[in-house]
Amino acid sequence: MSDARNVLGGLLQVCSVSPMTGFVRDGVCHTGPQDIGSHTVCAQMTDAFLQYSKNRGNDLVTPVPEYGFPGLKAGDRWCVCAARWLEAAEDGVAPPVVLDATHERALRKLALADLQYHALRAPDKPARDLRES
Repeated sequence: MSDARNVLGGLLQVCSVSPMTGFVRDGVCHTGPQDIGSHTVCAQMTDAFLQYSKNRGNDLVTPVPEYGFPGLKAGDRWCVCAARWLEAAEDGVAPPVVLDATHERALRKLALADLQYHALRAPDKPARDLRES
């Protein structure tokens, strides 16, 4: 079990095992020296973000079977690069973030307030409740 922390200070939670995500494909947004892109933000894909990423040269939609990559669709969770998430946020297409599955290292590039603003919310939980906790 990893002792990695999330942006809220708790233990880093699983982002997705279906599809299997993470820089080392363990389902968690772990990072390390080899992870130059800092794949630390657990985000729930949207059509807008997937198209945005594809337009910038990172096609996350098309399957690549030889690498075991199924291709992503809206609703899938994926560990994305902190810099790409920030770029998308600045352009108004940031995907929602799963805070407890986003690695604390993301805070080297991103403000916690920005991540909280874009936090994935339960349908019955207002945004202000998340920010106050």
